[in-house]
Amino acid sequence: MPGQNGKTVIVTGAASGIGFACVQGLLAAGHCVCGADLQPFPAERLHDPARFVEVRADIADESDCRRIAEHAVKTFGALNAMIHMAALHSTSTWRELTAEHFDRTLTVNVTGSFLMARAAAEQMTSGGAIVLTSSGSINIGGVGGRGRGGPAYVASKAAIIGLTRALARSLAPIGIRVNAISPGSTETPMTADYDDEMRRNVVARSLVGRMGRPEDIASVALFLISDAAGYMTGEIVNVNGGGGG
Repeated sequence: MPGQNGKTVIVTGAASGIGFACVQGLLAAGHCVCGADLQPFPAERLHDPARFVEVRADIADESDCRRIAEHAVKTFGALNAMIHMAALHSTSTWRELTAEHFDRTLTVNVTGSFLMARAAAEQMTSGGAIVLTSSGSINIGGVGGRGRGGPAYVASKAAIIGLTRALARSLAPIGIRVNAISPGSTETPMTADYDDEMRRNVVARSLVGRMGRPEDIASVALFLISDAAGYMTGEIVNVNGGGGG
């Protein structure tokens, strides 16, 4: 159970990348975590597995979203926050995209974000905080190919801005804050296919001279669910090293 100042937090996309970094950061800070992912979770890498529970689930499935939120409450007694990192990457170019793939990307990334946020909010009986995830690719317009987000991915992540602001206004009366984080290029499985030239271009755009690390993004997500961010809602926070995308 969480300590006196600890929270119970759902993290989606928890098995790898930024989601896993969020899990590690939350556990280190004394919180309890319900980690959701379609992929198996590397529990052997956890610093403190006693306050962690895993749920294998599809965030595009409404019943799975409710199951995640209910399991967090059943296990830890309450739900205080959610960090939603799960997403479907799409590198298809405008010529390669099919209507089915475009629709699937929007279903997972946009509808899934809404379904997961609603399921979490329904369990936050004493207020709380939700963090959704956009992408720096919406600022530069990713074209796809070689690991880069294409039109379907960029469109889905642009929609998160409107969704965040609508949910912030919708959930404010019940004491729930909703913000989004917009990461720039980060060393995760989504960027594993970047070639050397692409990495050099990312570093050249960055004012801090490197790609982002999962911990860079996770630390801001953890701030947004904290009491220190209690006067923030409806905001989109760019974390991109000054590189824009």
